[in-house]
Amino acid sequence: MAINPTGAGLKHYLAEDPGGPVVMLNLLRFAEGGRETYEKYSSAVRETFLPRYGGEVVYAGDGSTPLVAEDGQDWDAVMLIRYPSREAFSKMVADPEYQQFTHFRSQALTEAVLQPTRPR
Repeated sequence: MAINPTGAGLKHYLAEDPGGPVVMLNLLRFAEGGRETYEKYSSAVRETFLPRYGGEVVYAGDGSTPLVAEDGQDWDAVMLIRYPSREAFSKMVADPEYQQFTHFRSQALTEAVLQPTRPR
């Protein structure tokens, strides 16, 4: 299952850049014990990297029983994170210091969705 952005995915993401801010929808499914491991990653992102790259958490919450969904479409956690631009997000994930924390994210999750959105 997909967990982390790839170089090809980031290249495509930047090529489609309409300009302006981006709100990244994060859908997360945790491995057993992964919530605690994810918090190590999440703390570093919130405290260091979002401020460094102009990002902010718009919403973070735990998933619940889906009202409308196919089997397997329920998620453990949902986040919306706003970045000033697609480039800011791309620079953050390329930051060598940030990359020192990504193993926590990889270990914590069994599946993830990172869906860029933009305001209408």
